[in-house]
Order: sequence, then C-alpha cells, then structure tokens
Amino acid sequence: MAENTGTAKKLTVLFMPESAYGPTNNCIGIGDVLRGRGHRVVFAAEASWRGKLTPLGFEEDLVDLAPPPEEEVELDAGQFWKDFIRASAPEFRKSTLEQLDTSVRPIWEELIAGVRYCEPQLREIIARVRPDIIVEDNVITFPALETAGVPFIRIVSCNPLEIPDAGIAPVFSGLPQDDSSEWAAFRAEYDRTHRAVWEEFNAWVVEQGAAPLPDLEFVHEGALNLYVYPEIADYPRALGPTWHRLDSSVRGTDEPFELPETLRDGEGSLIYFSLGSLGSADVELMRRVISVLGRTPHRYIVSKGPLHAEIELADNMWGAEFVPQTKVIPLVDLVITHGGNNTTTESLHFGKPMILLPLFWDQYDNAQRVHELGLGVRLDTYRFTDAELTGAIERLLGDAALRARLDAAGAEIRRRDGLTLAADLIERTALA
Repeated sequence: MAENTGTAKKLTVLFMPESAYGPTNNCIGIGDVLRGRGHRVVFAAEASWRGKLTPLGFEEDLVDLAPPPEEEVELDAGQFWKDFIRASAPEFRKSTLEQLDTSVRPIWEELIAGVRYCEPQLREIIARVRPDIIVEDNVITFPALETAGVPFIRIVSCNPLEIPDAGIAPVFSGLPQDDSSEWAAFRAEYDRTHRAVWEEFNAWVVEQGAAPLPDLEFVHEGALNLYVYPEIADYPRALGPTWHRLDSSVRGTDEPFELPETLRDGEGSLIYFSLGSLGSADVELMRRVISVLGRTPHRYIVSKGPLHAEIELADNMWGAEFVPQTKVIPLVDLVITHGGNNTTTESLHFGKPMILLPLFWDQYDNAQRVHELGLGVRLDTYRFTDAELTGAIERLLGDAALRARLDAAGAEIRRRDGLTLAADLIERTALA
C-alpha cells in the first residue's frame, strides 16, 4: 500500500470526469481519499450529476456539454434510452471494423461538439475555483484545463489501449494480442475514417492556446498520467516515467447492500448480471439473457438499468434499476458483464471470473483481453447460443484453479490500493 504523503498544505483539486458512470465513479473514489486528507475537492462534472456529488462531501461547479432545449420540458429518461438504443442497436451488431465509420467516428464528433460548447464555461470555473491542480478522466482533451497554468493530470480509466503502442492491439478493435495479422488493416481504416475529424479538432485546440495533439489522438498527456488496469490483465509494454498504473480504483462510497432474503438460502452459485446503463437499455438483449439464466440452477442479482420497468426477472433473480456494484461483486461467484473498464477492473479487484458480452467502444478490447488471458469467456453478444452461455457459466464456476488464481490476484490488487496511490501521486505533483 502506498504511504500517505502527509502534506500540510491543503490543496484545491479540480476533477473533470467524463459524464459516464465509470470515469465519474473513479474520480469519486480518488477524490474521497483527498477529501479525507483535508483537501478541497471540486467537480466540474457534466450537469446531469447535479446534486449527486455534494452529499459525498464534494463541491459541484458543473458544465453543460450542449445547449439546453428551447422549450423547458420534463424528459422521460426511459424514453430517451429507448430512442437511443433503437437508433444505436444496429451498430452494435456490426464488426469492430465497420463500427469505426458508423459508430466510433460519430461518437468522437459528439464529444468534440461538447468540448467546444463547454470551453468558455470551463475557463470561468477555473477562474472561480482557482485550483492548485487539475485532474481529467476523459477520452478527449479540454484546452481550458491544460492552459490554466497549474499542473494537469490525465487519468485513463476507460481503456488502457487508449495509450498507443505499435506492439499492442489497436484500440476499439477487440483483436487478439497474439495475432497481429489484422492490426494494420484496422489502423488504416481508423486513419481513413478519423483523419479529417482529428485535423479539424487539432486546429481548434491549437487556436485555444493548447499544444498540438499527438497524431490521430484526441487527448494530451499530462504532467502525470495514471491508467486503471490490473497488472494481471495489462499489456506487454514499457511506458515513460510520467505514467503510473493503478491496479484498480474502487470507490468506497457505494451504499451498503444486504443480500435479499429470496436469494440467501437458495441453491446454486450467486451470479451478478449487468450490461451497464447502455447495454441494459437494449430490452430485447436483456430479456434474451434473462430467459437463459432463468433456466439454470443458480441465483442472480441483476442490474436492470433505466428501462427496469420493462424487464421481468425470473424466479431465481432479484434486481433493481441500479445496484451498488462495488458492494455486490464481493458477494458473488461470477460476473456477467458488457466488459466496460469499470466493471472489468472491479471484478478483478474482487477476484471474480467473467463472462463478457461486449457492445461497443472499450468493451470489445476488455472482453478480448480477459478471454485470451483465460480470466473469463468472451461470447458473441447477439449470436451466442443458450448452450454457449450456460456452458461458460458451468465451466468458470467449476474451474477451481482459475478461482484460486483470481482470489490471489484480487488480494494483491487490493493490497496495492490504487486509490491511495493515486491520491499520493496527485499530492506530489501539486507540490513539486
């Protein structure tokens, strides 16, 4: 475990995480350690987090990533996700190569639009907050954060393949590490589909006073760079002295969880099933998986997501719209997940094998990495057979050697205490 630096100076730390749950929860965990040391922690998170961070002891100075609607209307969150999935689900059925042009590039364009829109807001926040150090956990650069005149820290909690290296599989590809035969073609297609978008964004970034971006990358390195991925799953590479691995970054702020009575005394193993907020909004996919799991002899905790009212669970299940994941995973024997970086690293933190059903972005890469290392099983999300899913469950539950290996790895990951290490490094960088 890293040692507390014990600094007497009280810092003002400004966090700007991506609005997704994974990066924001990662920053909450690190910020909570810093807050516990007496530092002032401010979140310039996206506006949908309003009222959720103050109860945890943080200050909120939030940003809008898009203009408000012309008419003030009460939005139905469930309908929003229903519409989003209706438009996006066909993309998730495509190969990772095909998704580059029709899914990945449009996502970058939306992210860029958000950066441009909130740039003046961020400059105002920095003037108000007057931070000693700025921490960004996002996949894209915000020039205001890097031109503020204080140390800038980058956290990579979405996908370690964001850090480019010719010797490892290309980001978003889901391609195997031990077979590079398709890497060049994937990188060429990424260049073809993203070059013009990157060039336009890079020119704008320079206009704002920031340094040029690395070629075909959408984010700069910081004075300090942290990435979240356990050593047991990390890629074979050497990084420069500003880079530090956090084997995990698991927040301690989730609410307590008590196993529901209906699951306490049942037979079979206890399994956690979550496809994240996005994946769980694909009600058809959720129903398909639930129908298979409901015929097995095991018990399930299910994160039902934003369309929870449309998802009916089987008798061997309990679920809710959201569950306190970091309190649930330690209780279970197996995790069935979409493969988001947050759930992947948390599962390894607690020493649990995984079945992975990836949909997009980092999920293919994590699913492939876990699969090729023998830490779990990757299935074809929309084409798996019932026998493939049930067979994977029984194989992983019955693999005593794997369970022992993961138990030991989880204990080591927890001993390394990524939250404390991150807080120590942030303090040292601020005071350097």
